[in-house]
Amino acid sequence: MPATIIEGAPVAEAMNKQTAADAKKLLDAGRKVKLVAVQIGENPASKMYTNMQAKSCEQVGIEYDLRTFPDDISQEDILAEMDKINNDSDVTGVILQMPLPAHLDARALQQGISEEKDVEGMHPANMGKLFYGGGIVSPCTAAAAVELLIVAAGGKDKLAGLETVVVGHSEIVGKPAAMIMMQSLDKAPTVTVCHVATKDLAFHTKRADAVIVATGVSQVKWRRYNAAKKKGEDVKVPDLSPLISADMLKEGAIVIDVAINRIPKGFDENGNPLKNDKGKNAMKTVGDVDFDAAVEKVAAITPVPGGVGSVTVATLLKNTVECAKALN
Repeated sequence: MPATIIEGAPVAEAMNKQTAADAKKLLDAGRKVKLVAVQIGENPASKMYTNMQAKSCEQVGIEYDLRTFPDDISQEDILAEMDKINNDSDVTGVILQMPLPAHLDARALQQGISEEKDVEGMHPANMGKLFYGGGIVSPCTAAAAVELLIVAAGGKDKLAGLETVVVGHSEIVGKPAAMIMMQSLDKAPTVTVCHVATKDLAFHTKRADAVIVATGVSQVKWRRYNAAKKKGEDVKVPDLSPLISADMLKEGAIVIDVAINRIPKGFDENGNPLKNDKGKNAMKTVGDVDFDAAVEKVAAITPVPGGVGSVTVATLLKNTVECAKALN
């Protein structure tokens, strides 16, 4: 029997409905909810995301302000600008848009956001609170992945003792997802975290009742290959097949695929990406899991796209209101 497809949209819609109600309560009480997005330089993908943020904020009653800065701004100057934003009492939340120009230290800038206004939950203080089971916000994508796992499992209590494997140990998804799941003292799943140095990944994933995977390994391989080709280097066409094949998954498992890999549909005999009818690279968007094969084996799986993404945005909005509640 084919797996249940875990659609993100209904979950995001329910979250946004509650966020809108919470935002209205604050506004009715004369308390502002304002999110400032800091954009440095021009990036088409980031611009698309900020447009989506603005629209989403408007839908739930959050004021949105995009602050743009030139791509040659110095580390010192952007930190000074962010300090002004931190000290603006009208601002209740701040998000730093990625990617950043190469000369800027992303981690230092992330830490430059006031922990009270850190709607992404990436400030070290908020990460520390997450470790100790406190705090009001968690990293958005990690929280979204866990939320979808809870939905697929049939409730938070159903996670108790569930053998859960997280593939990927980034600060954005892997590490915080593990911490979020281990919050409960008596109803937490049993969590194993795997990564690029894991010796036998299939050994772990095959025994897992649930798998959360977030590596983007195919995207990384493609970018490295493309960069090398542009330099004229003689490189072998990369294997862009999914990291997680169906035979690496347990029958009846729950799979939360967080990765969004934008890769070519194939290559010609010269190692160049196949072209579409417009003469551009023919691309496809896939996750880390072989969806078509896995859907015939597992109990539930998120699609890519259409799964974690919309819930990530909904979590950002929820975090923004939570920060506003704590500040006012």
